Amino acid sequence: MNTRYIATLALLFAAGLGATAAAPDMLTVAVFDFESRDEAVRDLGPKVATLINVNLSAEPQIVTVERAELEKILGEQELGLSGTVSAETAAKVGHLTGAKVLVTGRVFKADKELIIVAKVIGTETSRVYGELVKGTSASAISDLAAELAKKIAATVTQKGETLVAKVETREDRVAAIKKTIHKEKLPTVSVKIAEQHFGQPVIDPAAETEMGVILKECGFVLVDDKSKERADIEITGEAFSALGMRKGNLISCKARVEIKARKKDGEVLAVDRQTTVAVDIAEQTAAKTALGKAAFDIAERLAPKLASN
Repeated sequence: MNTRYIATLALLFAAGLGATAAAPDMLTVAVFDFESRDEAVRDLGPKVATLINVNLSAEPQIVTVERAELEKILGEQELGLSGTVSAETAAKVGHLTGAKVLVTGRVFKADKELIIVAKVIGTETSRVYGELVKGTSASAISDLAAELAKKIAATVTQKGETLVAKVETREDRVAAIKKTIHKEKLPTVSVKIAEQHFGQPVIDPAAETEMGVILKECGFVLVDDKSKERADIEITGEAFSALGMRKGNLISCKARVEIKARKKDGEVLAVDRQTTVAVDIAEQTAAKTALGKAAFDIAERLAPKLASN
């Protein structure tokens, strides 16, 4: 297994479990470093963010993105872990990490008060909520961060419907994909996505199966190694899943799927990737669900590109 992916998985899948099986409102949250420009609080921004992240990870309906992985992904995309988060940045971070909510903010002093302000941002809706806590210069920063984390958790769980886009049914999503395809004769397609769970290859790859099913439902003709003709477009990639955490009888798994679509002449038509998380009472089911969700999201974006060739 590629060592780059082993390192990525070690960080990526260190997310905490935080939901019940019947809780569709479980949300994945990424915490950015808080701004702390004033000289008196200059070193508090990253500390506050770390403490808030730790406290949120203990909340029963929240899964947090590991800060080391968040920093790595943002670094690769030349995005800062701190600073102003725009709607465009929020959407991009959500796409890369699977986070539905971003938390950022500012630490500053006003007269004799120490104030921490947080912004809770929906990566899909761009909806923003604010929370704050106040203390004195003598207040323990850990206590203030814990208090703010409680407020943030309440906002996320109580207002999740406005932070996250409305969930469409599978049938609705497939119908929407079909509407974007304006071509009678579609290219033939092959899908081959190698899949691993905890470093072990799997017999029945979920990501490959899900992407093939979606493309076929949308009208594409699928071919494989046993077909007489070679595919007009070959989709290849890698998929990884791993255990997040266990809590009671529930298990969280996180998955990442990366694909490349290439035409017969070797031209790369598209490159894409998606990270998702799923919860179930069985580890393998949670892993396959997460992989299937990631593959569906990619197929949704990929199908119109395939149809145009």
